[in-house]
Amino acid sequence: MREITASGQTVEEAKENALRQLGLTDEQVNFEVIDEGKKGLLGLFGSKRAYVKAQEKIDLAKIGEQFLKSVSLEMGVEVEVKVQNNGDELVYELVGDKIGLLIGKRGQTLNALQYLTHLAVNKADSSQYVTVVVDAENYRDRRKETLYQLAEKLASKASRTGEEVKIEPMPSFERKMIHTALHDHSDVSTHSEGKDPNRYIVIKPIK
Repeated sequence: MREITASGQTVEEAKENALRQLGLTDEQVNFEVIDEGKKGLLGLFGSKRAYVKAQEKIDLAKIGEQFLKSVSLEMGVEVEVKVQNNGDELVYELVGDKIGLLIGKRGQTLNALQYLTHLAVNKADSSQYVTVVVDAENYRDRRKETLYQLAEKLASKASRTGEEVKIEPMPSFERKMIHTALHDHSDVSTHSEGKDPNRYIVIKPIK
């Protein structure tokens, strides 16, 4: 990450000089105005130059991509990583052979990769915060459909028996899917209990 201090007759000119020295565009740099400068008499006498600090932005998407490739290779799986940058969300899709090894039972390995990538990306630049999603073979959509079906099935059971139904522990983003699926259900309500990583959902019949 490169950082320089540049000057100019105005703040805008100082920024332009910094961009020219770095060979970057305005979107690739964070600016901090050190001194706004001062216009002198007739623009000459008593004038003071403006100074800015220009810092190259960290490419968080690239950091996540390299992290996933490195970890996957350590696991014996060579992958291609496709990145979709949605601003405050980075979506990574893993493509290659033996992808099943990276998904794991009930997506546990994929969830671990997503969590670690989230940490690596957000640790790289504390001034930015992004949500990270790691997917493979459309697993996330398939898992969402499975969880929605499970939610409806267990909600029917709770309503029919009049007893609470507990769902096995799952990550927070999956628990959120269950809550969302049953948010407007007329016969049951949901809440979470326990502490991570063993936090689980309870489906409670409305009497």
